[in-house]
Amino acid sequence: MANSSLHSRPPLERMLRIHQSLQAGGFPNASKLACEVEVSTKTIHRDIEFMRDRLNLPIEFDGSKNGYGYTSEVSGFPTMQITEGEIFALVVAEKALQQYRGTSFEKPLLSAIKKMEQALPDTISLNLADIEQTISFRTRAEPILNLEIFDTLAKAVAQRQQLELHYRKPGQPAEKRLVDAYHLANINGEWYLFAYDHARKDLRTFVPARIQSVKPTGKTFERTQNFSLEKRLRDSFGVHAGAGEFDVVIRFNARAADYIREKKWHPSQTLRDLKGGGAELKMKLSSLAEVSRWVLSWGGDAKVMKPKELVESVRTAAQKILHSK
Repeated sequence: MANSSLHSRPPLERMLRIHQSLQAGGFPNASKLACEVEVSTKTIHRDIEFMRDRLNLPIEFDGSKNGYGYTSEVSGFPTMQITEGEIFALVVAEKALQQYRGTSFEKPLLSAIKKMEQALPDTISLNLADIEQTISFRTRAEPILNLEIFDTLAKAVAQRQQLELHYRKPGQPAEKRLVDAYHLANINGEWYLFAYDHARKDLRTFVPARIQSVKPTGKTFERTQNFSLEKRLRDSFGVHAGAGEFDVVIRFNARAADYIREKKWHPSQTLRDLKGGGAELKMKLSSLAEVSRWVLSWGGDAKVMKPKELVESVRTAAQKILHSK
């Protein structure tokens, strides 16, 4: 939202006065309009071009009458009504684009936002410039993406292309994977590719940053009708869905309980207050890998009550940390 655009863009109020002159049917020329609104003829030409090309108003110059007019009936001048809340949301949307810088999403998203901004009156645009100084986004750990690979994934998902990946899991050598690219998702600030793995004959989750190379095979596929990311992740604590069914119970002391109450950690959760200010969190999960790491991040402020598999997992990890050199 550069401030220079506020001065170069035709003001809505001036274009409204031009519209009223054209509606009167007098076929005013640029010189007459310039006198009426007290600007240069160059500015009038720019305003009329904007009204015709951006606002889609049917304006044409009539040589026989040496002036401009509408070629069809215009019921009213196109305007945009916007609330203060919507203005704030527009700023948030542009600030949120930071996580898409350099990706194939950046250009169309910025273009759409700029079009909305240019349809606003000057007073609102000035308000936008003020508000953008009051909000920002920060990312604790920004994912490192190979933009060429990411763009290939995005196109493959949109066009239902089969891909050949060279994929490296942490601590393992890279291996070839033949996949059907189903879905790209940004979950908690991290990008994931959900794809059907032909060798494993099942849906798998891939981290784009771990893809060393990608190549379309030239084949396309039909996405299975029963694929639903929402259903797949419904019982997971993050992105890893398992085949298990675990009733998880975790207790937090008073120091951590207020933080737990501030967020909804899982759709299935129930929260119960404990004596002394603590809280008990219950969830139904299909996998314990991610919740185990989450519990450890709370240090001694969280205690696993159920299931025993999670109790053992956290205890083993804690002992490794304690005895690591």
